[in-house]
Amino acid sequence: MMDFALYSFYNHIFNYRHLAGSWRDYVRGLSNMFSLELIRWSARFGFKRSRRFSPPERFSEIRKKAENLVSHGHQTGEGWLLTAEMVKLIENGVSNILCMQPFGCLPNHITGKGLFKELKHRYPEANIIALDYDAGASEVNQINRIKLMMSAANADHMRINA
Repeated sequence: MMDFALYSFYNHIFNYRHLAGSWRDYVRGLSNMFSLELIRWSARFGFKRSRRFSPPERFSEIRKKAENLVSHGHQTGEGWLLTAEMVKLIENGVSNILCMQPFGCLPNHITGKGLFKELKHRYPEANIIALDYDAGASEVNQINRIKLMMSAANADHMRINA
């Protein structure tokens, strides 16, 4: 959730620098991002000492993960953050990603599915599927898609450990 808040504040900064954003929103975005990153700094410090948890990445590092895939001007739904999060997961060894679009969220559907091909091209080990999760979606179809993803993940696991 913290990344999404930082994403929202960063959008004000991007809009001011590259689009027609207001100076007031720019200053608010900077101050809010600074405040949240200060909180994350103390959390990072604690997580670095832990043997079980890894510290959260700096938001500037997360932001860079999407730069050469999608513009930071793409701000509908989760916009470029969705792509950055998928890249972060893949780079951290999570190659099986279930990208759920709740309630027919068209922007996330377009962003998520639109970048799957490029993500799979750059990261061949990636196993990514989109799943629409709303009242109009067939539960059987959802379950079958999840099972298909899990069987592909299991086949990859067996191949790697053979």
